[in-house]
Amino acid sequence: MRSGSIGAPPHPPTVFVFRSGTQSCRQELAEISFQFELMEGFCDFIQWLGADMSIKILMCLDNPTDLVRASAVSSSWRQFVIMNGLSKQFCIRMFPEVSSVAHVIEVSDRIEPVQNRHETCTEWSCLEREHRVYALLAKGFTSFMRKDCILEAIVASSTDNYPQESIHHTLEPDDRVDQRASYWSSEGEFDPSIPETLVYKLNANLCVITEIHIHPFQAYFQFGFPIYSAKAVRFRLGHPRPAYEFENNIKDEPSSLLRSISENVVWTYTSPSFPMAQESRLQKFKLPQHALCIGGYLQIELLGRVQKQEMDEKYYICVSHVQVVGRPLSPAFDVDIVDPSGKCTLEYYPDAEYCCSPIKSEGEASSSPSRFRSFTASIRGWEQMIFNTLLGGGVVVGHDDSDDEIVVA
Repeated sequence: MRSGSIGAPPHPPTVFVFRSGTQSCRQELAEISFQFELMEGFCDFIQWLGADMSIKILMCLDNPTDLVRASAVSSSWRQFVIMNGLSKQFCIRMFPEVSSVAHVIEVSDRIEPVQNRHETCTEWSCLEREHRVYALLAKGFTSFMRKDCILEAIVASSTDNYPQESIHHTLEPDDRVDQRASYWSSEGEFDPSIPETLVYKLNANLCVITEIHIHPFQAYFQFGFPIYSAKAVRFRLGHPRPAYEFENNIKDEPSSLLRSISENVVWTYTSPSFPMAQESRLQKFKLPQHALCIGGYLQIELLGRVQKQEMDEKYYICVSHVQVVGRPLSPAFDVDIVDPSGKCTLEYYPDAEYCCSPIKSEGEASSSPSRFRSFTASIRGWEQMIFNTLLGGGVVVGHDDSDDEIVVA
């Protein structure tokens, strides 16, 4: 469309009604643009409707790629999208936690100090950079899921026999390793209401979490094969305080490590509690909405005990395996917590090689991809290339050849 006069229209005013619940806002945008093309003067609808209404329309888009395409319509549209920070608004709409980002930096050269790069940045180039980074981040949010976001097990609130029954055994998918039982066990309690907690470090400081899986342990070596599950479970996500790092000399001291975690990790997200079945299987707890973890820490709260051990009449909770299903956004993205309140700097690495394909089972790995999957993977590759071109290059987080989100068996 060509920009024209924004004076009084030669036709009677046209009323546009924007319907919610339609398949996509793109159809309505196309209809509006077509109607304006039919009008004498070929008015740009952003100029015609004004900034507020145009922002409302563009924020109805349901895919970050559509917003990038809209910014490529003309130089005036690009300027409008960038000046109003619509890419950031899109990210915040998806995950309100993004509002804690105070600064955005692009680290394409690790030798050049970040401070110098920030100081020489003009206002427009800063806005362009934020638009590019937030658009890529939003694209990463909507990419396919992968499983197993846990990097390491950190500490449990109690351990019955350390290290034979430590939290580190929960990273093993099987309850037997080298002919020995593999599980974590709490200390015994006479009060069944006393909870336990397990703390893990995720494999990225920026992760989208969709569900968490827990396998209660069945003591096959005890009479009756009891299952030491919890009554319910709840999850927390959080970040360490600025400049906090674990001291190596306390990593093998659970009590000191637990105290350090409680003092230096801030939990910013708490899920509802989910009932846990007293069954020996991998139980899947799907979050009501996808949760963005900024900081990379997960706490599992095991609420209540159901199984008493015969030999001491105490209640225990035992877990053989834990999985976290989600989407790590590293190495293309990272965060640096700069303030105790949780304000952070979003770091984008355009030169990072993103290799985060889903982990497949042996059966899937041995089978060759179908023609349909190869075709869809090719289409996604073209879409990614177009997306990069519209943004002026960059790494789009999350390209893989899977057709659906990962389903963990």
